[in-house]
Amino acid sequence: MPAGATCARGGATRYDRGMVPRFHTDDKFHKRSGSDTELIRDLDRLDGRSYGSYKSVIGDWDYGDFSLSIDRIQSDPYAPPSSIRATAKPDRMGLPPEALANGQARLATADFLARAFEVAIRNRIRGGAIRIAHPGPEILQRSSAKVMPDHVEIRFQVQMPARGRTIMGREAARIFDVDIPNIVMDTFDFVSDDDITIAKTSALKTHIATYEDHCALIDSLAENNWVSFIADGSLLARKSGISQVPMDADTAVTFESPQTLRQTVNLPHAGTVSGMAIAPGVTVIVGGGYHGKSTLLSAIQRGVYAHVPSDGRELVATLPDAMKVRAADGRTVTGVDVSPFISHLPAGADTTNFSTSNASGSTSQAAAIMEAVELGSPLLLIDEDTSATNLLIRDERMRALVATEKEPITPLVDRIGALAKQNVSTIMVMGGSGDYLDVADCVLMLDTYRCVDVTARAKDVAEHMPRPRNDKQEFAMPAPRIPHRLRPTSDRPKTKSAGLDEITIDRQTITLTDVEQIVDPGQTEAIAWAVRGVLENYAAGKMALAELLARLERQFASEGLDALTKFGARSYPAFLARPRRVDIGAAINRFRGLSIVATDSVEKD
Repeated sequence: MPAGATCARGGATRYDRGMVPRFHTDDKFHKRSGSDTELIRDLDRLDGRSYGSYKSVIGDWDYGDFSLSIDRIQSDPYAPPSSIRATAKPDRMGLPPEALANGQARLATADFLARAFEVAIRNRIRGGAIRIAHPGPEILQRSSAKVMPDHVEIRFQVQMPARGRTIMGREAARIFDVDIPNIVMDTFDFVSDDDITIAKTSALKTHIATYEDHCALIDSLAENNWVSFIADGSLLARKSGISQVPMDADTAVTFESPQTLRQTVNLPHAGTVSGMAIAPGVTVIVGGGYHGKSTLLSAIQRGVYAHVPSDGRELVATLPDAMKVRAADGRTVTGVDVSPFISHLPAGADTTNFSTSNASGSTSQAAAIMEAVELGSPLLLIDEDTSATNLLIRDERMRALVATEKEPITPLVDRIGALAKQNVSTIMVMGGSGDYLDVADCVLMLDTYRCVDVTARAKDVAEHMPRPRNDKQEFAMPAPRIPHRLRPTSDRPKTKSAGLDEITIDRQTITLTDVEQIVDPGQTEAIAWAVRGVLENYAAGKMALAELLARLERQFASEGLDALTKFGARSYPAFLARPRRVDIGAAINRFRGLSIVATDSVEKD
């Protein structure tokens, strides 16, 4: 351990007023390098100077066991905090071999280290001078931490202290001499043989094993031709409808698969695991109110991601491109073929190339289904509570009252079977209509959070209480849409995000409230940059949206989230999380600035 790191972990400081930092009189600061001792002395010497003088410490500083890179200094005390990176060698850190074994292990290790860094911040300091992106229960690729075979990197922010616009150099020196080294070493040290480090190493190995098991479970879906798997013993219920914290294990009902649907898988760490395997086709979840229907569907929709140990949903897996679709009054629709669901509108609008800036509930949900299918989603997830009723069903009394030629909507119940024949499965919650019992391949009943296979009983009910069938035997798959290139509309482009639900591209706002599988604000920010990048840099009026997204995926695979810096994201971004390509596509489809190449233009090409 270098003197600086040892001293910092002990909480001491080492100010020396004898060293004078090298300032540039022309205000042009160049990237520097030096020891931690030089950095501390320079910061101490800055005390009382104007805030801009902080830029003199931009550079790389050697702390011995790790290095600290100050990449950007905020322009003033009220600007976004300064960008810092801590880097170390895996062997110097003492990372176990499991942490570097493969790409999955490295991603899981990076996710673990980002969480450990946040815990260290809470344990070491009060206030918000140092911060890192807050992770949720999903294990994701994050820009805040990167683990490579030859180095480990943590990115975080520091609010450089000031009184007004005057530098508080002594406080800055203390932060970089005590707080930051303590936090970094709490995160990076896997060498020490104390109980805390031993427990941390064990927790890391568990984190890696959990992620690798989920990846193996995802692979098993394809191998066994399943669309989702929920392991026995999973704890699906959350403490509340707005929380992702699991319900207390002593009061919650854990999941138990129906015997008729029980399958087993062999996972690399968990071994043989049993659970409910859902096959392709139409699966309907029924049951009384508050019995757990939506809880099961929510777990399935979040099963596209791995979850941290003790979340309860670690062994719930769903096809990665599964899409939750719902109604969204007022959303924009651009050039979508909604004709399988909506046709012969009174105003004569072309529903094979439908656009609106203010979609109704039924139109928005029909568009969401067709957009998901266009992007290649193999599984649709639907909850009647967030759906447009007239898109889901139309009973015989209403069919008798309103003539077919007067009703432009063909409900999903008449299309869902044909959609399944096109290899697009559906899992839906339906508690208010029995019409779907005729078309369901599997019917699950939730009874006080216990799952029962009632398919045979449902078929018997349908047989004894028949209804006229109006199923459409064919489903016309949508043609690929080709976006025009987006031309900048401002000399000062603005790209920002807010929470999970909102993106701003220049003067346009994209609302993502109905894109429910975005689970981390870092994903929303990454999507914002991806929308701009795909439309301004990739789109040229010749390539379909799905192909553009595939190109972006290749960029992510080779460069990680840093690929977004090519589109204007700040260098060394610290608060991004990897989004799914289908969610990026959903955001693009909701962008009012989207322009689609006319079909006749494509044919001429």
